[in-house]
Amino acid sequence: MRDVTYAMGISLDGYITGPDGGLDWSAPDPEVFRFWIEETRGIGVHLLGRRLYETMLYWETAAQDPSLDDAEREWTELWNPLPKVVFSRTLTEVRGNARLATGSLTEEVERLRKEPGGGEIAIGGATLAAEAAAAGLIDEYRTVVHPVLVGGGTRYFPHDERRVALDLVETRTLTPNVVYMRHRVQR
Repeated sequence: MRDVTYAMGISLDGYITGPDGGLDWSAPDPEVFRFWIEETRGIGVHLLGRRLYETMLYWETAAQDPSLDDAEREWTELWNPLPKVVFSRTLTEVRGNARLATGSLTEEVERLRKEPGGGEIAIGGATLAAEAAAAGLIDEYRTVVHPVLVGGGTRYFPHDERRVALDLVETRTLTPNVVYMRHRVQR
């Protein structure tokens, strides 16, 4: 059965955006960007909330930008054909290799887990991930921890007063200042 993963860059105090919604502190350097490219190779389908979907729309046409470097072109070649399911109450259509979710998050995950094919089911977006966590759908939490305290913003982990036991299954130093951690939910 396919695993459901939630991976994001976070600040040391646990936020994926700062109080102003900014991400400037998490802009990946070449080593971290290479890490995200390699992580994406293991994804079979990506589930996104509306805000993350709209943020990632840039990559749908980025290949036309002559200023892209080789890594950005490689990312575009991975991201664009990747199947995506978008959860939104306001969108009526999506672009690229994406479709709007037709069922609840739990229904979509259950259906995707039963489909043939490989690769993980990746969850993107804090609101969608919080819903997945509350439903007990997430198998692994993956964090790329940046050395900054942003003091507020959008949390990586929801505050739902629910205890979840985790096993640390991998750590890796990506740069002298950025650390990757992978935790598996104990079942």
